[in-house]
Amino acid sequence: MKSEHTPLYMIGVAAELCGVHPQTLRQYERLGLVVPARVGAKNRLYSEDDIRRVRRIQRLTQDMGVNLAGVEIILKLQEMLDEMQSEFEREFESYVKQVETRLNESAANSHAPVRHDGLRYPVPRFRRRTFLDDDSD
Repeated sequence: MKSEHTPLYMIGVAAELCGVHPQTLRQYERLGLVVPARVGAKNRLYSEDDIRRVRRIQRLTQDMGVNLAGVEIILKLQEMLDEMQSEFEREFESYVKQVETRLNESAANSHAPVRHDGLRYPVPRFRRRTFLDDDSD
């Protein structure tokens, strides 16, 4: 089964699908905006993800007037947001499992002591980050 990441398209086909010249794709690759898979020393193969990314770059540059340096920043911010979203979803799933376990344990033991300080269940501690935050901490 092929995924969104499977390299499928030669540069000419990818350029046609994106509505750009193959030289534009080469420039995006030189700038690190798109990283196609390599087959041998010369052949580039683009995936569906790569095609979507090039189309996003085209929308930003042509429709919104963003220069390529701005595109690079926007794409990095989007990747950070996606990463943070995934991290949040993992943490939240873990939290839900902990609460369900504690609820089941409480329900199974009617003689269990009850806390009166309001901390019956764990509260996840999320650190809010912004794009200006430094990853060095």
